[in-house]
Amino acid sequence: MRGLPYEIVEAMIQCFGRSFYYKDQMEAFLLSAGVDKALVRKYRDEYKFTWARKLLSELAETEDGALAQRRLLTALCNLRDVPDSGVPDRDAALGALRALKELALSKDIIVKKQKEDTKSRTRRAEESARVLRERAAKLSAARVQFLAGVADPDRQAAGYSLEDLLNELFALFEIEYRKPYRTPTQQIDGHFRLDGFDYLVEAKWRKDMPTEAELLAFQGKVNDKLESTRGLFMSIQGFRDEVARKFDGGGANIILMDGQDLTLVLEGRVALADGLRFKIVKAAQEGRAFVPFHEMKL
Repeated sequence: MRGLPYEIVEAMIQCFGRSFYYKDQMEAFLLSAGVDKALVRKYRDEYKFTWARKLLSELAETEDGALAQRRLLTALCNLRDVPDSGVPDRDAALGALRALKELALSKDIIVKKQKEDTKSRTRRAEESARVLRERAAKLSAARVQFLAGVADPDRQAAGYSLEDLLNELFALFEIEYRKPYRTPTQQIDGHFRLDGFDYLVEAKWRKDMPTEAELLAFQGKVNDKLESTRGLFMSIQGFRDEVARKFDGGGANIILMDGQDLTLVLEGRVALADGLRFKIVKAAQEGRAFVPFHEMKL
C-alpha cells in the first residue's frame, strides 16, 4: 500500500500551501494527524508548498508513512472550513480543499461520509491549544520588552530595542524580516516581504514626532529601489496630522504605523500581517498613508 496516487499528492500540496498561513498552525495540523514530530520539523524552514511536497514524498517511502499520508488525506477532506483564518485568499483555500475531496472520492480513496475519529480531533485540539499558548507567551515577553523601552530614559537605547522588537515580532507572525543593514550610501532599519511586495522599514522611538523632512528622506530611500518597493515608517510617538496628510494621495508609496498600532499587536488583538494588509488596502482605496489599527473591526 505504498503512497497515494500522484494527483492526490499534488492536490494535497495545494491544500497545505493555500489553507495555512502560519507555519505553526500547519505543524499543529500535521502532528494532530499522527505524523512524527521529527519529520514534521525536518522541512519546516522551507516554503509551505515545498515543506508539504518533501514531507509527503518521504512519507511514501515506508508503509507507516503511507498510512500517515492517508490520515492526512482524511483530515484534509474532513475539513469544513479553512483551518487557518490568516490565509490571504480564503476562496482559493476552500477551492483547493473541495478539489481534493472530489478527487479522493472519484478514486474511492475516502468514503463520502467518513469522519475524523475522536482521538484525531482531540490531538488537533491539543496541538492548536499548544500553538496558541506559545504565541501568547511570546507576545507577553515582547510586551515586557516594549514596556522596558517606554521606561528607558536613554532614547537611543530605546531605538535599538525597537529594532530588536520588530525583528522578533515579524518572526513571531512568520513574516521574513531582515534586521538593520547598510548600503554604500544608506542606513536601512529593516526589510520585509508581504504578498509579493518588498517593504523598507524606518523605525523611530523618540520623544518628538518625525518631521516632514524625515518622512521625505525615507520616501527617497524607497524610491531609490525597484519600482514595486514600498515603505513602512514606524514612529512610536505617532505623527502630526498635517505631516501624515502630506503623504496621502496619488504616488504615495509609504504607510505609517504608530505606538498604539504596535500595542494592539502586542496585546494579541491584531495579527501583524492582518494589520499591515488593512493599512495597505486603505492606502490603495482611500489614499491615506496613516490609518490606525483601531479603525479595524476588532
